[in-house]
Amino acid sequence: MNNEKRPLKNNSKIIIGIAVIIAAIAGFFGLQFYSLYFAPNIRTNSYIYVKTGTDYNGFLHDLLESGVIKNEESFKDAAVKMNLAKAIKPGRYAVKKGMNNRTLINKIKAGNQDAVKLKFQNIRMKENFAAYLAKNMEADSLAFIQVLDSAALVEKYGFNTENIYAMFIPNTYELYWNISPTEFFEKMQKEYVKFWTDERKAKAAKLNLTPIEVSILASIVDSEALYDKEMPIIAGLYLNRLNKGILLQSDPTVIFATGDFTIKRVLNSHLAFNSKYNTYKYAGLPPGPIMMPSIKAIDAVLNREANNYIYMCAKEDFSGYHNFAETREQHEINAKKYREALNKRNIYK
Repeated sequence: MNNEKRPLKNNSKIIIGIAVIIAAIAGFFGLQFYSLYFAPNIRTNSYIYVKTGTDYNGFLHDLLESGVIKNEESFKDAAVKMNLAKAIKPGRYAVKKGMNNRTLINKIKAGNQDAVKLKFQNIRMKENFAAYLAKNMEADSLAFIQVLDSAALVEKYGFNTENIYAMFIPNTYELYWNISPTEFFEKMQKEYVKFWTDERKAKAAKLNLTPIEVSILASIVDSEALYDKEMPIIAGLYLNRLNKGILLQSDPTVIFATGDFTIKRVLNSHLAFNSKYNTYKYAGLPPGPIMMPSIKAIDAVLNREANNYIYMCAKEDFSGYHNFAETREQHEINAKKYREALNKRNIYK
């Protein structure tokens, strides 16, 4: 009987040995599979950018140069096995610390990019705006400027290259990083149409202004007012001037015309600067906004205070508030106080 049991014991050992080997092999390949697809492989929270038109090799070079990937070989192997090269999509992709290869590759293949939040207002020049956009988007500033300066494109929507700035309603927008300048323009035009509700258009018409003219005036109001609560007062004053045919005589328009934004004191030499943006020389509104007006400034014009003011001057206490006047005589008194305050502080230009 003892002899009969030995083969059984030997067979059991062989079976166990085979099972151990199989388990070891399975464990090895399981670990390999896990390391390839599911092991954490992103160092830190960051963004990965896939440029439009880039090929797989270019993308891989940029990705590895960024230092975001911990195990470069495992990512490359996973990318090959998951055919990333044939389905790579441009965009801006958020990655989180500990993300695995499989999740990242699937995200890029599906084009599940993460939107950029753009928040803009009070930007002075188109060039500044284009630079801001280029800093946050894929296209460069020149590409954005070319669209803004495209007469054929802007005229299609009822603007010209001088007043096109009125189309951009300052707000926070979520857009894809690789949106083209033309697509961006069209998106903003839709936002402009949405902003100018029937109610706002009716208020503009009541003032005998077009929406574009409201925005141009709002840009002046925004430049003059340090405090929001003064906006409706200033808007009322300038509308009084417009309706009476009086030159607007707004210092910010002169500064904009000269292009010298370091000016702290507007002098007679500045007032003589020949530009249609100089409202000391040319009647009515300038041909375009002197800055990107805020929504508060636009609504301040539409809901202007009904007053009789014709003149305004910064307060001599440099608080940022203004003294308003209905008569030239009262204005001269206010202006004299402010000039004396400037002289005391040795501000002559």
